[in-house]
Amino acid sequence: MPPRTNPTLRQRRFGAEMRRMRERAGFGGSELGRLVGMNPAQVTQMESGRIGISADRLRTIAAACNCANRPLVDALADTISERGKGWWEEYREVLTTDFLEVAETEHHAKSLSVCTTTYIPGLLQTGTYAAAVFARIYPPLPRKDVDVRTAFRVQRQQVVRSGKIALHAYIHEAALRMQFGGPKILADQLEALVEDSMEDGISIRVVPFDVDTYPGAGENVTFAEGPVPELDTVQMDVSQGSLFFDAPADLAKHRAIFARMDSAALPEDGSRDFIRSIKKEVEAKYA
Repeated sequence: MPPRTNPTLRQRRFGAEMRRMRERAGFGGSELGRLVGMNPAQVTQMESGRIGISADRLRTIAAACNCANRPLVDALADTISERGKGWWEEYREVLTTDFLEVAETEHHAKSLSVCTTTYIPGLLQTGTYAAAVFARIYPPLPRKDVDVRTAFRVQRQQVVRSGKIALHAYIHEAALRMQFGGPKILADQLEALVEDSMEDGISIRVVPFDVDTYPGAGENVTFAEGPVPELDTVQMDVSQGSLFFDAPADLAKHRAIFARMDSAALPEDGSRDFIRSIKKEVEAKYA
């Protein structure tokens, strides 16, 4: 088969793990190729996600690299065995790749942890709140683009609302007070948060302003737990789109950040009460 023109995030991640495996063994691409019957170009294409390999070839490479991490090798083999396109591929012609890669990451995660400082996590946004978030982008988006992005965001939520994946959301008080679309939309969003917090598999905890030192990274961040720790992924929202990190040092850093967040955040019951109190303040503005 010809090399892939645009490998997906998951395909690129597989290739990155194969490169790490080779580098830990101290091999160059040519040396590994000689050991497993691949030419250097094929090794390069494999490590960039442009070509796939069989599960048997994966295990041959792992053995040649003296990789004794069987859970990692098994998890990579499971990645190879996956077939079919995800629902997000239906949007490939109308949304940028960032949107699709976020959905792909969430779909394959074992669990998700998010921390937000400027807006409610996308997986918990109401449709009207999400539309207001997209409508504030500059330069302004055409109405049809706002509608498409909103529909995509709502569809992403099924991965959590179906009970397939647990969600741990840490929301800073600033995000609870930030208005998109006016106080009525915010009040409805806060009520939806309270309701979501009582659903199985959804944990919502608030970090109030009066915490001495905010323990988060400062950005809106998602930590996607993979089948093994080596396959965890960090996704960060930036004004230009989304950034993804999977280097061991980045993963360790964000595990520590979320551990600090867990220690600083209000408990779930206290968070519900806190959200309700803000909702009352917001409602007073349009009563």
